[in-house]
Amino acid sequence: MPAYEYKALNESGREVKGVLEGDNARQIRQQLREKKLTPLSVSEGSSRPRSASGSKKKAVRGGLSTAELALITRQVATLSASGLPLEEALSAIASQSERQKTKALILSVRSRILEGHTFASALSDYPKVFPEIYRATVAAGEQSGHLDAVLERLADYTEDRQSVKQTVTKALMYPMALVIAAIAIVSLLLAYVVPQVVGVFDSLDQELPALTRMLIMASDFLRAWGLGVLAVIVIVFLLFRRALSNEAFRLKVDTFYLKIGFVSKLIRAFNSAQFARTLSILASSGVPVLEALSIASAVLTNRLMRQAVKNAAVQVREGSSLSASLKRTGLFPPMMLHLIASGESSGRLGDMLEKAATQQERELDSVLTIFLGLFEPLIILVMGGTILIIVLAILLPIFQLNQLVS
Repeated sequence: MPAYEYKALNESGREVKGVLEGDNARQIRQQLREKKLTPLSVSEGSSRPRSASGSKKKAVRGGLSTAELALITRQVATLSASGLPLEEALSAIASQSERQKTKALILSVRSRILEGHTFASALSDYPKVFPEIYRATVAAGEQSGHLDAVLERLADYTEDRQSVKQTVTKALMYPMALVIAAIAIVSLLLAYVVPQVVGVFDSLDQELPALTRMLIMASDFLRAWGLGVLAVIVIVFLLFRRALSNEAFRLKVDTFYLKIGFVSKLIRAFNSAQFARTLSILASSGVPVLEALSIASAVLTNRLMRQAVKNAAVQVREGSSLSASLKRTGLFPPMMLHLIASGESSGRLGDMLEKAATQQERELDSVLTIFLGLFEPLIILVMGGTILIIVLAILLPIFQLNQLVS
């Protein structure tokens, strides 16, 4: 049955909104009256997909957050493992959902299952909500008859991926905040504090020290052209962001990033961890290796590494081993390649990929710890050194004046 969104008035005259399932809008209105609600409007759920024939049904607008997707996956896995039929599990989850869009989405997926579609087929109607790895894994679970176990792995994978992203984001936020604060403080000193202090020396008939003259020039330039420079920086940043939408330019930029010492190490660690974890969940769920490589390559944010994986997939199709194909790229860490080779030789590729993913995530944590340990003191030193130069530039004329007086 399709899901319908409604607006109605309760007994106290307040407007309420919600989602109900029914064969048609008339049945929904009847259900509302039985609940002592006065229907105002009833419309088919906005999460209903477009049909293959192109009929005018509303498509999904927006999607689920990673946390919501992980929670729903965990709930479906738990209810399915307890023996509850899939459609009943989805109905129970929808009834507990607080967001109307999420509730409508789940009920729409349920209605597709009731129409005779598989769970994976129902999810494929919402590609912006359920990523390709999610749909492929569910399909493999349905084919093997172990959907509940596969959903448990999917929930773990979604939560782990969200955790890695949060770790990287939190790790980079503090250094960026330090950089912004340092630039703001130095700009404030040069634009407002330095002119008022150094202005005292204008009446002196002596030549100011070179450091003081340089500081005055920097201050004058910032006051005259500061906003213009800021505008140019913003325009260049926006143009750069727009240029990144071009795949050829993005590939060149990502290739350049991999040539920058510590930045390269951070990018490789992050992408290797994402790739290994994705390939692990797909291989453990029974997805064919070639299909798993195609899906896993999409999670790589670096275009050069993504292209390398696609080239490796071609070599695997031609008969080469996965470990050897990835090794030829020269972009993945030796420990990860060793574990993959061990998994291929022992027939336990899924287990070894999971160990490789765990090892790479630990490596990523280690790289981030080193990065923060070096970057934060460096920013503080640069900021302190800049302020020290400003203070010396102000004090030097005062010292010269005291010498003249004495």
